Amino acid sequence: MRYLMIIASLLLLSACSTSYPNQAITGQTFPSVSGQNLEGQSMTLPDDLKGETALLLIGYKQDSQFDIDRWLIGLDMTETQVSVFEVPTIQGLFPRMFSTFIDSGMRAGIPKPLWKGVVTVYKDGEKVQAFTGNEKPNNARVVLLDGQGKVIYFYDQGFSVDALNQLRALL
Repeated sequence: MRYLMIIASLLLLSACSTSYPNQAITGQTFPSVSGQNLEGQSMTLPDDLKGETALLLIGYKQDSQFDIDRWLIGLDMTETQVSVFEVPTIQGLFPRMFSTFIDSGMRAGIPKPLWKGVVTVYKDGEKVQAFTGNEKPNNARVVLLDGQGKVIYFYDQGFSVDALNQLRALL
């Protein structure tokens, strides 16, 4: 157990090892990044989402899950109809080396029916963080993509009802 705590601590410390200023990305095309969902299927975002509007809830640290959960609850309570993907995004070589361990931990805490919508990005983690910025890494990055992968809504200030309503107005 002590060994697992040491690994978890090192992962948290290295999750955002390079700092990037937060960006205003609305109107830009989301970069092509590769990941794998918790079912083990490889995905390339946004390419595999072409033709549909999709919402990415991007987290850079484990504490981002708090924001992501609030967004998911808000979307559910308002019966918002959009494809949603949780995208844990971890930069650095060390997390990649332990990706199997990290993914197993996520599977243990996420109900199996939701695994398809959780796409973990390791190799291209730095690309995503540079694109959105990773200041205040506990805040989830909320990215609404149109059918061509263009960002039509971006929010990185935590959860707010006003932000949820702005997102819903675009759908």
